[in-house]
Amino acid sequence: MRLVALACALALAGCASTYDLTLMPRDSGKTYAGTLAEVSRGEGRISVTIEGKAYTGTWVQSASTYSQGWITGGLSFGRRGWGGLGTSIILDNPQGGEAKALLSAADGSGLRCDFRSSHERGGGVCRDDKGKEYDVQIRLAAKR
Repeated sequence: MRLVALACALALAGCASTYDLTLMPRDSGKTYAGTLAEVSRGEGRISVTIEGKAYTGTWVQSASTYSQGWITGGLSFGRRGWGGLGTSIILDNPQGGEAKALLSAADGSGLRCDFRSSHERGGGVCRDDKGKEYDVQIRLAAKR
């Protein structure tokens, strides 16, 4: 029983991923860093520091990176009744998955981000309360 519990714990721990974020404002070449952590499938924590101001919040997936369906190949009738041939399939979304993040700083200011990602990398845009936009790159974090 302990072995089963340990195996489940390890499997769940392997599902969590951490990503590095790089942000660049559209009016300069300076870059800023952040992290995005997946705490459960399709949602997690996010933090970004811009000019010494720390923003923290959460993100949620708004469109999946894949779709799942069932394909039926044919139907027949035999001695045992109706039968069919089919299989479950998983297809990648060619546009990638989408997520929305809402972050706030200690002074009450906010940062809103829209991301699109596929296969451990992606990009997006963040906007602060003053309308300043930041292009974002997302990469799977290197094991530390």
